[in-house]
Amino acid sequence: MVLVLFGALGGGAWYGYDKVKGFFGGADYAGPGSGEAIVEVKEGDSATAIANTLYEAGVVESAKAFVSAAKDNADSQKIQVGEYKLKKQMKASDALLMLLDLKNKNVSTVTIPEGWTSMQVFDKLAEATGIDRADFVKAAKDPAGLGMPAEWFKRKDGIKVDKTSIEGFLYPATYEIPKDATAESILKIFIKNFLNEMEKIKFVDTVQEKLNISPYEALVAASIAQVEGLLAEDMGPIARVLYNRVYTGDFPCNCLQLDSTVNYWLRLNGKEGKSSEKLTISEMHGENNPYRYNVPGMSITPISNPGDVALRGAMNPKKSPYFFFVTIDDKGKTAYGKTFAEHEANIKIACKNGIPIC
Repeated sequence: MVLVLFGALGGGAWYGYDKVKGFFGGADYAGPGSGEAIVEVKEGDSATAIANTLYEAGVVESAKAFVSAAKDNADSQKIQVGEYKLKKQMKASDALLMLLDLKNKNVSTVTIPEGWTSMQVFDKLAEATGIDRADFVKAAKDPAGLGMPAEWFKRKDGIKVDKTSIEGFLYPATYEIPKDATAESILKIFIKNFLNEMEKIKFVDTVQEKLNISPYEALVAASIAQVEGLLAEDMGPIARVLYNRVYTGDFPCNCLQLDSTVNYWLRLNGKEGKSSEKLTISEMHGENNPYRYNVPGMSITPISNPGDVALRGAMNPKKSPYFFFVTIDDKGKTAYGKTFAEHEANIKIACKNGIPIC
């Protein structure tokens, strides 16, 4: 679903004839128009305000003609905020139809898939906008300055939140990017949308009430489940395994012991991720790696940007006795185990099915 970055038009005096420029003339161009005119519809604009903008840009011959066209078309109040590419000297009713067609918005669209890292998002945004990737990296180092509330930088497990990491806050969706946007303004759009999505699903309240952990810790779990789980049905169960490992006290070292966190560290350092059987001992256990296998507690940051299913799965997953999980076939099926012996048995099934973990 395309996210309208500017919000819906406000209510108010939609017609307001008294301030229409050129109202009493009422002339209207006959033709479809020619050339190009960029016009902006601002939040709260009435039909009168839009008509005046079009008149001043040379799109319509009189503001009155546009107001009349808007009055005759019930869809006129569905015009969205933003910049539009129109033509000069257009028939007012044609100009209205162009404003109602989102294809005429002066924006570019960028789609961010679920599970992408911030590094991948920056690459995509730089490609789509022509803005230097380094500008996104720099702007991203201050999530609070981009609009992240203080509550998202707190944890209950004693681990310090890295306030320079934007990972996890770049919600996967299709975004409309204004042509004159900067790296900072674009990331602010992402942050605003993330917070809106969290509000929709009541993520913060649910996590605190049902799990008694911080929203940030649950976001970390969602980001890992997004990477580890291949099927939607496994997002919640995998998140529960993570909680069982780090919070119950029943798992050795109370740590995650995951390839995905190690691979995230490799990618942060400009290296390629590796499959399980190719990871080295130093990569998995190196003391300089804060995402290593045996670090106690939930990961210090998210390792991806999770989507709706993973977030909902991490909010309040069904309780289970499991401490292990592994993908066991090429369809993405995940098997769970309570003990390491059960986990080894599941690994044998995976190996038999050709999954490269042996």
